[in-house]
Amino acid sequence: MAEYDLVLKGGMVYDSCTGLIRQEDVAVKDGKIAARGQCSAADADMVMDMEECIVTPGLIDMHCHIYPMFPYPERDSLRTTNAEEHMFRCGVTTAVDAGTCGWRNFGDFKENVIDATKLRVLAFIDIAARGMHYPESEQKVEDINPRIASAVAQEWPDIVVGIKSAHYWARHEDFAHPAWASIDGAREAAALCGRHVMVDSIPILPERSYPAILARLEPGDIHTHVFAQQFPLLDEEGHMQPYMLSGRARGILFDVGHGSGSFWFRQAVNCFDQGFWPDTISTDLHHQNVTGPVIDLLYVASKFLAMGMPLTEVLYRITRAPALAVSHPELGTLDLGACADIAVLRRREGRFGFMDCGGARLTGEGRLECVATLRAGEVVYDPEARSMPDWRDAPDAYWTAPGLLRSWTLWK
Repeated sequence: MAEYDLVLKGGMVYDSCTGLIRQEDVAVKDGKIAARGQCSAADADMVMDMEECIVTPGLIDMHCHIYPMFPYPERDSLRTTNAEEHMFRCGVTTAVDAGTCGWRNFGDFKENVIDATKLRVLAFIDIAARGMHYPESEQKVEDINPRIASAVAQEWPDIVVGIKSAHYWARHEDFAHPAWASIDGAREAAALCGRHVMVDSIPILPERSYPAILARLEPGDIHTHVFAQQFPLLDEEGHMQPYMLSGRARGILFDVGHGSGSFWFRQAVNCFDQGFWPDTISTDLHHQNVTGPVIDLLYVASKFLAMGMPLTEVLYRITRAPALAVSHPELGTLDLGACADIAVLRRREGRFGFMDCGGARLTGEGRLECVATLRAGEVVYDPEARSMPDWRDAPDAYWTAPGLLRSWTLWK
């Protein structure tokens, strides 16, 4: 029996705990990282050549929506979502659903999506009963129940990473609600279950200004959509607002949460040039933006590469930083014994253009693309067939998918 199931040979390995990139091999056994350094190909059942590739921990998209976001007349179609088709192809092995479901429909989400996919799925529960999946629920004060939301979080502690407050307008022609009902409800629920809050809240009321929203948050809480145009991040002279800096100093985390309308280069570049970088890079991916302006996590991350963020800083914000932000320190690392969630990337050199949500383009150097993805040691994405033998040496067998070998006799 071989010592290792798989060896990734000769890649440039990114160590998310030290921030260093160096050439070494990575060996996998029983779904875990078994060795790093010099590993003999003779000791492995399978060898993948990683020359000129970057080997990183599996990427973590800490703000996405993999339960259908909006209701449809054909309710049965909601159960057919396949998160793998959007995540594995860009190196994402852990997706954090950001409040698509609330405490009332979370059980359906777990049974029909989380338990049905190879992708690791974590989640923020929306403080509203039915979450973002039912927009009307987010506007009902009676749907905000911190004790039930907390109880659901504690029922599935390995899955639920926090409480989400989102899209609570508090003012509408048909209703007028307390300005802080959603955020305060989420904070109460988070305190009860020992987790953090992610807030998606537009400062549309005088009493609910952006500085007031940040002041409501506790250390470790996350403000997402940080570079959306509606947030006054800069003063009239283009300088960072003091409350942004004091919020970060207090321990508030600022997440990209790109989405269809929440990322403007005119915001991001000005903040970036003043040294204010996001703590985590995420997509806010859903069915309306997979063809743009989001596309996938690597496309969003490449925008920061194009803005001038060093490669190691970009990689940190899509691996280790989100793992720590959602209190799962066992993720986002290639340390020995860690789950063998691995992304194999290539940095393409050259000038590339990237779009934002305001119909603007930024052109910069380099972009990232995915070469292969391993989830718990299994090759789940391999478009260049690096895990497969050359056709001249292939056995009399039929490859139906990466890692799945079937005898040709089954297909005669």
